[in-house]
Amino acid sequence: MVTFLEVSTLSFAGCFNSQKAFMKHNIITNLKSNTNNIKTEFFNFAHIEKFFTKADTHDAFQVISDRTFKDLDLEDVFRFIDRTSSRVGQQYLYYLLRCIPANNQRSDRLEERINAFQQNPALRASVTNEFSKLSERGAYHVSSLFHGKHIERPGWHWLIQILSGISVLTIILSVFFPQMWVLLILLFPINMGIHYWNKNHIYQYSNSIPQLLLMNQIARKVLANAGFSHLTKVAGSVDSLRKLVPQMSIFKIEAKLQSEIGQVVDYFLELIKALLLLEPIALFAILKKLDARRDDLARVYKFIGETDSALSILALRESLPYYCRPTCDIKINEMNINGIYHPLLFKGVPNDIALKGKSALLTGSNMSGKTTFIRTVGISAILGQTLNTCFARKFAMPLMQVQSSIRISDDLLEEKSYYMEEVLTLKQLIDESNGTKRTLILLDELFKGTNSIERIAMSKSVLSYLARNGNLVFVATHDRELADLLSEHYELYHFTEIIEAEQIVFDYKIKAGVLKTTNAIRILDLNHFPSEIIGEAIRLASRP
Repeated sequence: MVTFLEVSTLSFAGCFNSQKAFMKHNIITNLKSNTNNIKTEFFNFAHIEKFFTKADTHDAFQVISDRTFKDLDLEDVFRFIDRTSSRVGQQYLYYLLRCIPANNQRSDRLEERINAFQQNPALRASVTNEFSKLSERGAYHVSSLFHGKHIERPGWHWLIQILSGISVLTIILSVFFPQMWVLLILLFPINMGIHYWNKNHIYQYSNSIPQLLLMNQIARKVLANAGFSHLTKVAGSVDSLRKLVPQMSIFKIEAKLQSEIGQVVDYFLELIKALLLLEPIALFAILKKLDARRDDLARVYKFIGETDSALSILALRESLPYYCRPTCDIKINEMNINGIYHPLLFKGVPNDIALKGKSALLTGSNMSGKTTFIRTVGISAILGQTLNTCFARKFAMPLMQVQSSIRISDDLLEEKSYYMEEVLTLKQLIDESNGTKRTLILLDELFKGTNSIERIAMSKSVLSYLARNGNLVFVATHDRELADLLSEHYELYHFTEIIEAEQIVFDYKIKAGVLKTTNAIRILDLNHFPSEIIGEAIRLASRP
């Protein structure tokens, strides 16, 4: 883990409560000064997760749940690891983070491209420069062209085609028969009405289609210059989409009009498009062809996204003090971690842990680091299996799902108490632990709103059950009584603090065994509680 003297995360939830005194701008400054290529822009996760929420994930070993994503502060972790240049790459990196693959094929492709860029800095620079052209927000919507349902052509589309044909014919005939302008004047308001009826449809695609054209152009350049000629399917999809460029040019013109051409030309072209009904005819023709090429769209998108993600992972690794690629083997029954640290915390204390067939029970006082250590293990377990990168010198574990119950709160809207929320969450974890896939389960302070006798009894029963079926459980608790009750299935570890010169000092090092002493009452004394309170607390705590 990295337990920590200085927080560098963009959000404190899940880190030490004592760190709340740090100002947010100091944290961001710390990030900038200690890490390369950290983005300081606004992260619009509603757009970033758009591809992930629609992607087909049925073949994934695990899709990281919203609960675990929140418990491990993975939104902040994503802000830290994202070094992509394009919006497509950013969306795809988020998708990679949320999906643990069932085999090594995805990791092998990423490593192949990482190695290619590592060995060829000039190629890396040129590809990064190309991808940066896809940084417009409209690129977030490219995936909707192959994931979403397109606007259906109206049943009276034939009327649009007839009116357009009559308008073209009338303009031609008016050169020889000037009186035909009367018909054109009569047609104009009808065509104008249809033109602006269609505007709402056009606006839905005015950002995504120009970005699709740009994405395909970039993919063609990268394939030609980056030595990816073996990707024949991607190249075939690029060529297939290139055939649509002339028809999609109207959308490209529309985008340029909004930013480059003066109002006079804009108005003139708008009149021409309205009179001839060019936009509705072009739109529905293009949508039909795009619908038939969804696989090509998805393949080119994935190529750009995966390649940009590889560049991002390479930049991330170069910015870290150290990292390792994980050893994940479904056949092994142990976890061996050396020098693990939390990616969002600077000047932290790396830790080691080795588990052979047993889970881990962590005791210790508040702020000592036990919960953050659990989060640290979870983050590297997920990033190791998704991005092939662990924040450690060594990280070996079975191929495992990652589930958690760390951050629980009352659900006032659903009228559920904290206890009921925890019961429902634990029931879900118990059901998931009985599946065919082994699971890494991360827990913090079970049943802490319950009386001590029932809490210890229920915690012991639940923790013994969860540790079956080859699962690994990391649980933090203040109940030292659980150490004796769970010694058969759990290795015992603890974090502690010492009092030096009237100051509380944490070393944030994980230690084997159960915590023998506590400084809780001494901390009250250091904070000048009345001596009467301190004396009575000592007497009561000393009772057998």
